[in-house]
Amino acid sequence: MREQDSVAAYLVQAAVHRLRDNPLRLQQVLAAAGIDATALAAPNAQVPAAAVSRFWLAMSAELGDEFFGFDSHGLPNGSFALICRGLIQEANLGKALPRCLQYLGLFIHDIRATLEVRNGQAIVRLTTELADPTLKGPAEEIFLSIVLGVMCWLVGRRIPLNRSLFGTHAPAGETAPWHWGPLVEYGGAQTEVAFEASYLRLPVIQDGASLRTFLRSCPQWLVVRFRNDTGMVARIFRALRNLPSDEWPTLKAMARSDGISEQVLRRRLIKEGFTFQEIKHEARRALVFSLLRDPGLSISEIATLAGFQEPSAFHRIFRRWTGESPGQFRSRLH
Repeated sequence: MREQDSVAAYLVQAAVHRLRDNPLRLQQVLAAAGIDATALAAPNAQVPAAAVSRFWLAMSAELGDEFFGFDSHGLPNGSFALICRGLIQEANLGKALPRCLQYLGLFIHDIRATLEVRNGQAIVRLTTELADPTLKGPAEEIFLSIVLGVMCWLVGRRIPLNRSLFGTHAPAGETAPWHWGPLVEYGGAQTEVAFEASYLRLPVIQDGASLRTFLRSCPQWLVVRFRNDTGMVARIFRALRNLPSDEWPTLKAMARSDGISEQVLRRRLIKEGFTFQEIKHEARRALVFSLLRDPGLSISEIATLAGFQEPSAFHRIFRRWTGESPGQFRSRLH
């Protein structure tokens, strides 16, 4: 975790909902985390990731709940470690992920998660029955961040999402949420995220020793990996996303523009969990989904604009992303 890593402030604002009627306790928790309460209300506010990590621990200790009181039953302190201890016994992600959702369901009752594999896509779908509907969006984001963070840790690599659908409206002031995949939609019947089912075959590589290390740093693992909008990876993604694919600079050119060497830039990206090739892949997918919304473009034109030399390769890769053809996806989209 680097000094410039940050997290959207609205998640912190939502997480303190149980302390809003007790200003003294709230101020004590924020002070322990080093967070200025007045700064949380600023438009598009960001909170340093290190402060969010301290906040996570302070709130869990204050409430005795590792899910910040969002749920009517909650996640008692120590439950997360217990869940992870059981998951490292599984052989692969395909075994560990359903078990993770099952274990969370033993504690958290108002958000239920299921795993479905369909058309080459693994879909984690939420059913939410929170008493306060205004907390639904942040609670689901934090729940999914926990699940996705654990998934990535278990297999020792980042698992990119293909799409995300939220059953709520987009948060006010939300920056480009590229960490939720290239296709992010709101106002769905339910919240769900999808990734390629082939990742379910990855082996679980963690053990008791690595679990102890993970538990010491899991707050930043769970929030920064999916909420960091100001890191190097996010900045490069936005730069590529705003250019035609045939004008994308090389890694060397981007390093030169930042006044650093190519090796230094590569190390910084790896520290954030990405390679330059993976960022280009994410940007290309985002471009494709954006172009598909333009009815004036043919599928062949979209393939060319996105940098695919052969339409057949575009169709093959798009079906791997979504489980359907570009034409089928566009018909459903419109």
